[in-house]
Amino acid sequence: MTGLREPPSRLGLAVAALAFLLSGASALVYQVAWQRILALHTGVGTWSVALIVAAFMAGLGLGSHLGGVRSAGLTRRRALLAFARLELLVAAFGAVSVPLYYDGLYARGAWLYAAPVRAGLLHFASLLPPTVLMGMSLPLLVRAAVAEAPTAGRTIGVLYATNMLGASLGALAAPWLLVRHFGLEGAALFAAGGNALAGVLALGLLRRHPPGDDAPPLEAGGASPDGTTAGPGGAVPPADESPGGRPFGLWLLLYAVSGFCALSLEILWFRLLDVATHSTAFTFGTLLSAYLLGSAGGCYLGAARASRLARPLRVFLLCQCALLAWSGLTVVLLAGLPSGTPVLAWYEAYWREGGIFRLGESWDPARVLLLYGLLPAIVLGPPTILMGFSFPALQRAVQDDPRTSGRKVGLLQAANIAGCVVGSLAVGLLALSVVGTSGSFRILMAVGVAFAAVGLRAYGPRSAFLPLAALLAVLVAAVPGPGSLWRRLHGTADPAALAAEDATGVGAVLPAPGGWHVAVNGKHHSWLPFGGVHTRLGAVPALVHPAPRDVAIVGLGSGDTAWAAGCRPETRSITVFEISGPQLALLELLARREPIGDLRRFLADPRLRVRLADGRHALATGPARYDLIEADALWPYAAGSGSLNSVEFFRECARALKPGGIMCTWTPTPRIMASFRAAFPHVAGPGRLAFLLGSNEPIAIDPGRWQARLHAPATARYLGADRVKDLEGLLPRLRPFPPVEPAGDGRLNRDLFPRDEFLAP
Repeated sequence: MTGLREPPSRLGLAVAALAFLLSGASALVYQVAWQRILALHTGVGTWSVALIVAAFMAGLGLGSHLGGVRSAGLTRRRALLAFARLELLVAAFGAVSVPLYYDGLYARGAWLYAAPVRAGLLHFASLLPPTVLMGMSLPLLVRAAVAEAPTAGRTIGVLYATNMLGASLGALAAPWLLVRHFGLEGAALFAAGGNALAGVLALGLLRRHPPGDDAPPLEAGGASPDGTTAGPGGAVPPADESPGGRPFGLWLLLYAVSGFCALSLEILWFRLLDVATHSTAFTFGTLLSAYLLGSAGGCYLGAARASRLARPLRVFLLCQCALLAWSGLTVVLLAGLPSGTPVLAWYEAYWREGGIFRLGESWDPARVLLLYGLLPAIVLGPPTILMGFSFPALQRAVQDDPRTSGRKVGLLQAANIAGCVVGSLAVGLLALSVVGTSGSFRILMAVGVAFAAVGLRAYGPRSAFLPLAALLAVLVAAVPGPGSLWRRLHGTADPAALAAEDATGVGAVLPAPGGWHVAVNGKHHSWLPFGGVHTRLGAVPALVHPAPRDVAIVGLGSGDTAWAAGCRPETRSITVFEISGPQLALLELLARREPIGDLRRFLADPRLRVRLADGRHALATGPARYDLIEADALWPYAAGSGSLNSVEFFRECARALKPGGIMCTWTPTPRIMASFRAAFPHVAGPGRLAFLLGSNEPIAIDPGRWQARLHAPATARYLGADRVKDLEGLLPRLRPFPPVEPAGDGRLNRDLFPRDEFLAP
């Protein structure tokens, strides 16, 4: 190969694909790191995460469009040079991104994010530079790699599949390797290295192919608005099924709707699998990797057959109909198969347990295979393969001139990403709250009927689209209601079980021996009736503080901690910050239905105020100050727990205390204990991995006075005799901890290195 006019050699395409694999892996690592940091600015609530994801994807979409427009004016060699420069620019940004987003925007500019509209605009503005550059990369690389129209679908398919394969590897490496061992900043630096290497590889291709007889770029006006090339006599439309034969606008619309379905399904699948697996910090990355791996595999298969696809519209529509039908059918079977069905019986037992399988620490082969192998393969496998297969078919249909290849890819990707953004916001923020997971699946089945209708119009009633339309219409009606679906995924058929969902998550209150379990996203968090560790976490600091007038609780759970924190008559306000929307309504429903006196009195307490908000963000940005701040118990290896177990969080709580105020938290690991002690100058506790009290001022150790407060008539009546007896034995064990010595950073949980959550060694 002596010039870039000729088709690319196998080696040249392999090098370009390797560069794009590294680019895709880096992009997913950035997304994991940046999303986690930016969520600190606005909280980890649903609307906050949706804003961040939408801003990220909007930048990619804008970049795809700009890259496509730019590529049409470049020779193939100059397009490759532009791709190399983009990768190096992204590497430079990635290397400074964590200090910029955390030390700059979060640590020094958190006040900028107080107003929701301004916060959204700031997320978009801060993510715009790197995401636009990332989005431009595919159109430019396509322009550089595509030499002839007949092989365009295969070439573009191979490049895109390799990029998705890289993204799959990045999604897997981020939690399992990079964040776990190097923290968020280290992960971002590795990603920057990937971009830099991709840029160097692209520059190496240029060295192999010096400037020569390169095909000229498309002249201004050389393409009609629909993307078909113009000859001397004007536009010459080829046959319908030949490349460029159908209106380019039709493909833009179809690919946008396809993006809407893909992102909507991703949200719904991850909700189902989050509940089904009782997720840890490793779950999302592992499942996202499976999603992207299936798409990459399908894209490779489609690329191998792209040049032989005689009717690409038919193939594309069949893929969309089939993947939506499979998605609906799996939900129907998941909820409708008889209890005790082989294999399903194992899942039912696991769901009934409600505990967390500590993926990353426990390697029970049966559980790993069933939870992270078989279940994702059934739910995600066939649909994602079909998603990937449809991309080369799309390129086969539209690529009729190498000079317009980058432009068309850019426009199509922009349309697809626009559909993804709409799907993310419409389903993630609206549909899950209005019609739930079941209703959202029904909407997508109806979209599948629309795809089938397009196929019927193009290929007639004798085609496969008529039975597909009928199947999808049946599935609209057959998708199970939320009650049966969520009862199944909590391992119970008991009609007394309560479950509800909205955009923030899935809550459940489940019958258990002697009471009830309260679950959030499938995981058992607390129980009813009140008593045990949650009561101690609430009552002990309330008894130690001289006059706890204003109390803040992070996490509602069963209400036990907040209820116990209100045991003193001096308390005038109890503010609970809860991130899961269904929790309060489920407790109120249970209180109306069951004779649980403490719960009824707690919910009717005029001092109580429950706010649907990220507790950390609310404490850091709100003007209120509190006598007591208590973080309700959260498993240290649960997804997202690191933001409530870090030194920085504890210091933010210290700043939100009134003079003499006390914070209390559960400290089940040595790192959480060390992080808490590093944040507070004065600490007391029972002397083991249980809980700690921290304050900015000395904590007076006076067990006699604490016992007197416990036995005060109003407090004793409020708590009840059994709980008073339990606390009687606990209070005398509280001791002051000596001043903390500087701890090595490896002993602490940090915002940028949540070691316990990721089971860091």
